[in-house]
Amino acid sequence: MNADWVAASVRARAMARRRVGAGACRRIAGRSSIAEALKDLEGTGYAELAEEGGLEEAQRATADAVLWQLRVLAGWLPASGTRLVRAAAAGLERENILDLARHLDGGPERPEHALGALATAWPQLRGSNSREELDTALRRSRWGDPGEGGPANLADVLRICWLRELAAAAPQARPWASTAAALMAGRLVLVDGARPSDRLRRLVRPLIGDAWAEAADLAELRAVLPVTLRGVLEGIDRPTDLWRAEVRAVNAVEDDGFGLLRTAMPGPSVVLGAIVVLGIDAWRVRAALAAAEAGGGSEVLDAVA
Repeated sequence: MNADWVAASVRARAMARRRVGAGACRRIAGRSSIAEALKDLEGTGYAELAEEGGLEEAQRATADAVLWQLRVLAGWLPASGTRLVRAAAAGLERENILDLARHLDGGPERPEHALGALATAWPQLRGSNSREELDTALRRSRWGDPGEGGPANLADVLRICWLRELAAAAPQARPWASTAAALMAGRLVLVDGARPSDRLRRLVRPLIGDAWAEAADLAELRAVLPVTLRGVLEGIDRPTDLWRAEVRAVNAVEDDGFGLLRTAMPGPSVVLGAIVVLGIDAWRVRAALAAAEAGGGSEVLDAVA
């Protein structure tokens, strides 16, 4: 095994040990204000969040903290590991693209996530002055055709592009991408009542097929999903309860991440495990902060193991 992978694996495990954890997030969620919640993050990998004043700023800083960890981790990886960490960071490049699209549509301008060397197409996209320019630049980039439709379609297209890129860089991530695609399909056709764009259907087809777009209810959706994915909807009787399946999926992915961290041999699997564990920890921290801002308590976090 390359000595660089040994060092990277040691570093990755050390980073993962600095996570906040589910128990601490539940305590944070129980606080009665965002100010109290932020104090609980002092001494953690999100200590700088204590300097943030509001929920939106703190949640964004949470994502930036994970990005910084990815950039540090990238410095420990051999050249063969670059694709993996860049694919993980593409999730935040996606956020940059969506923020820019919203701004070009008349929304507020938001600070970008500083991707540095982990950027894939952002340096070519960031200078777009209209949605038409952005769509053209996307077509010429690794992200590809954004497809027709509004902001919601763009968000879904970019999400599937990101998940497919992560699965290509790390085959262990393919089941996660397929599960996310199945849940997105359920939300899109059964909750939003939207018609998926042709581009989105083409992107999703290798993961879950194409028949999902015509499903009229949960039973039909379950029946047309690949056999290995039908358990994703187990126990879900109403489309409005799909969030419970999403939380269950988060638990399963995190369990996989911990399993990868315990892999005997140093290598890409250990690094992927750390990336997953840190990413889900950040998701949980953001949910906890939102709960505290709302006055305390979170049904979502209560459902997370």
